[in-house]
Amino acid sequence: MKYQLTFICIMLFVTFVSAQEIPSKEIQIKTALLAAPEELKEGAMVYGYDQNGDLVVLRKGNNDLICLTDDPKTPGFNASCYHKDLDIFMERGRQLKKEGKNAKEIFDIREAEAKSGKLKMPKDGATLFVLTADEADFDPKTGEVKDSYLRYVVYIPWATSESTGLPLRPSGPAMPWIMDPGTHRAHIMINPPRN
Repeated sequence: MKYQLTFICIMLFVTFVSAQEIPSKEIQIKTALLAAPEELKEGAMVYGYDQNGDLVVLRKGNNDLICLTDDPKTPGFNASCYHKDLDIFMERGRQLKKEGKNAKEIFDIREAEAKSGKLKMPKDGATLFVLTADEADFDPKTGEVKDSYLRYVVYIPWATSESTGLPLRPSGPAMPWIMDPGTHRAHIMINPPRN
């Protein structure tokens, strides 16, 4: 009986501690929207985490932007927003990661699925905004983020340096360049200079 009571107390403590690691719904929405362009924030859909750590819709949207709050289980701070046409691509990546696949395996699986038509990629390009910060610069209780860095990505599947005129690497601050050319994940990278 004594061991059962101890076990129950430990389980309650673990549940309490893990529940405390997930910021409130309001904080998650606030921090997810930090990555969004100002004029799209109000109508953006927001994904976040419930108290079990499962990804859920925290807020339905009424425009084409989807935002994802920081994953509390991952070091550092990372919030992102993307066009709704990327949602299938992003969801597939999350599924494969949950299955334990590494970055190369995820890339290869999605590449094969995109080539076969099983994974639908946007035809006309789609934007991703990513806001990052060091863990020490994020307060999960208030949602305040200091010294953050916002970068921009435009997915243009199958595009190449030749088809876009973009270089394969940046040669100056904020200069756009193409990454993963010729693949399903071809995208224009724009990394503004840090302040």
